[in-house]
Amino acid sequence: MAKRDYYDILDVDRAAADAEIKQAYRRLAMKFHPDRSPDDADAEARFKETKEAYEVLSDPKKRAAYDHFGHAGVDASAGFGRGAGSHSGDVFGDIFGDVFGDIFGAGRRGRGQMYRGADLRYALDLDLEQAVSGDNVSLTVPTMLECRECGGSGAQKGTHPTSCSTCGGVGQVRMQQGFFSLQQTCPHCGGRGQVIDNPCSICRGNGRIRDSKTLSVKIPTGIDHGDRIRLGGEGEAGRNGGPPGDLYVEVRLRPHAIFQRDGPNLSCEVPVSFACAALGGTVQVPTLGASVALKIPSGSQTGRVFRMRGKGVTTVRGSLHGDLMCRIVVETPVKLSVEQKELLETFDASVRNDSVNHSPREKGWLDGVKRFFERVAG
Repeated sequence: MAKRDYYDILDVDRAAADAEIKQAYRRLAMKFHPDRSPDDADAEARFKETKEAYEVLSDPKKRAAYDHFGHAGVDASAGFGRGAGSHSGDVFGDIFGDVFGDIFGAGRRGRGQMYRGADLRYALDLDLEQAVSGDNVSLTVPTMLECRECGGSGAQKGTHPTSCSTCGGVGQVRMQQGFFSLQQTCPHCGGRGQVIDNPCSICRGNGRIRDSKTLSVKIPTGIDHGDRIRLGGEGEAGRNGGPPGDLYVEVRLRPHAIFQRDGPNLSCEVPVSFACAALGGTVQVPTLGASVALKIPSGSQTGRVFRMRGKGVTTVRGSLHGDLMCRIVVETPVKLSVEQKELLETFDASVRNDSVNHSPREKGWLDGVKRFFERVAG
């Protein structure tokens, strides 16, 4: 019986592109694979026919010969005797290797699997002044470093790892389970693609050692609590030739004796005397630069906030200074002498004689309490 035309077998045009031919092959191979119909002799024959057609049309030289001379141009060179009548895992594995290669690493050839080093996080405590002005600090970071003795190879100095005989240096092996052919990490070399006959005495074949390194880190002006600085390549060393990870320095601001920070703004409490709050006056307020004078109007109460524009700080992402928010706290005199107490009692009596004018908040509060009890009783 004359052989069918290969293009007819794959149901593609003679001018079909390589991708179209491959797609047709996948579809037909999936359809007629004997594992799906083990007792169907016709399906097995169609599968063999499909594979033979694809082996010719997927090879540029064989396809050119076939286009010019037909079956006679490829019968001598196609080599179909090897596996043409087989439906082993290698055949169907080729189909799934193309489809799932990127997921399971089937496309990787000639080297084992490389592993990127882990990223590290370092919590850096800074004073407010350091964060605002910027600084250079040294960090000692515990990490996994490339073994200096073996240069990261894991092999004893003067020796070298050898290619894994199980996976052929790929780092993965193909496993056939019924209908599916999947890739998995080589159990012999653990995905490295290499085996070490003489492990390094320092790292014991790991290629890395646990150690620490000291780094100089530039702290940018205006950095704030929670900001992170990324140091590329300063994380853990990679394995099997993989790149190192990154180091992320997370800034934490220590509590300050005077100021609290909220982005570009600073805030602080300013204690003022009873007399200053009542009569008005001026107090000196510290900033991160020189101290400045804050004018306190007469009759100021505890909790009143005064904004001092431009006396805050800048941020990493901005150039304008924020503001300084000053919350005054009226300080009650303590440890009074007998004479001071008498003077204060005299003053208090004079104020109470005209409490409406002198203590408006107290009068309003007492009126509110009275109305509350009236509602409860009523």
